[in-house]
Amino acid sequence: MTDQPGLARRLNTTDAVVIGLGSMIGAGVFSAFGPAARAAGAGLLIGLALAAAIAYCNATASAQLAAVYPVSGGTYNYGRERLGEWWGFIAGWGFVVGKTASCAAMALTVAAYAVPGAAVWAQRAVAIAAVLLLTSVNYRGVTKTAALARILLVCTLIALTAAVVGIAMGRPEPPQLSLSGGGYGILQSAGLLFFAFAGYARIATMGEEVRDPARTIPRAISLALAIAVAIYLVVAVAALAAAGPDRLAHAAAPLTEAVRAAGHPALVPVITVGAALASMGALLALIAGLGRTTLAMSRHRDLPEWLAAVHPRYHVPHRAEITLGAVVCALVAIVDLRGVIGFSSFGVLIYYAIANAAAFTLPAARGALRRRVLSACGLGGCLLLVATLPWQSAVAGLAVFAVGIAGRAMLLRRRA
Repeated sequence: MTDQPGLARRLNTTDAVVIGLGSMIGAGVFSAFGPAARAAGAGLLIGLALAAAIAYCNATASAQLAAVYPVSGGTYNYGRERLGEWWGFIAGWGFVVGKTASCAAMALTVAAYAVPGAAVWAQRAVAIAAVLLLTSVNYRGVTKTAALARILLVCTLIALTAAVVGIAMGRPEPPQLSLSGGGYGILQSAGLLFFAFAGYARIATMGEEVRDPARTIPRAISLALAIAVAIYLVVAVAALAAAGPDRLAHAAAPLTEAVRAAGHPALVPVITVGAALASMGALLALIAGLGRTTLAMSRHRDLPEWLAAVHPRYHVPHRAEITLGAVVCALVAIVDLRGVIGFSSFGVLIYYAIANAAAFTLPAARGALRRRVLSACGLGGCLLLVATLPWQSAVAGLAVFAVGIAGRAMLLRRRA
């Protein structure tokens, strides 16, 4: 490992909860109910419950591991410590590659909401500006990241509250609620909704910057997940009550369609602004989490060692963050990744599967049976959702992992 200094522990429980919520209450809450309704109709509520159950198992595993290994990197470190170096590398590689693509997609989503209908070049320019702004905030220290995350989260919650209240006060025609897609459709909706609020691991990836991590991280993960699931449930019920599953299924912006159905089209600009700010919050947390995972992988020489540098004043992995910001800007300028990042979904499920497997191996202690049952359920749930992904996503994900594994094998051979 490198002799670079560690990060500073500056985040309290509230900061960690805000960062986790900012990751989960992103663009997904404004857009995920449309695809979920296409897959399962009103059964998306069952899918949401299933996604929440799997997320709870995964969050419990991440919280237990973070309490034992309170360092940056999340499942990359947990896999190395509990299962072996290769498993840690697979988790870290999938996270870094998949989430880098997700950053580019999220930046373009910010632009799509911020300047709807603008020329492609203008949207790309706005997306690049968003990446540069959020990278600069992250560069100035984790407390600046937490402060901006809090502002973006409050604005997003105001927009969601306005949407739900508007729907409740409206007088829409009672929609026909129907199930569609059967059990497989419900599983697909669970997968879509799981990815929409699966950002709780961002708290664990920043474990080296949390005060009293053994106590703070488990509490923050549990609180953030519980609040996010409650928000998704309230919004899902309101959207279904206003527009019904058929209308949601054909809407590009489901919440916008729901407030229109409730008779409050004046709320559409509020929803649009909220979606843009929510996308920025998710992008902010993504960049922060990627920087910490890159730092951890660089410390173990799975990525170039010079990326492990920590800024002497701001105590952030500044080289990693600048490099990632540059890569994301290049991706945004060259290609639109919003429709071709299925492998990111594949990668995040493998990431959580490894986290559950690692948690299962923790030494026997008080509550060990419950912990292992939850870990086994989380592992099985992740693999079940992998099976519902389109085959193109699975092939793309396997190709990404194959490239990483082959590259690391060649590097190890050269070092030997």
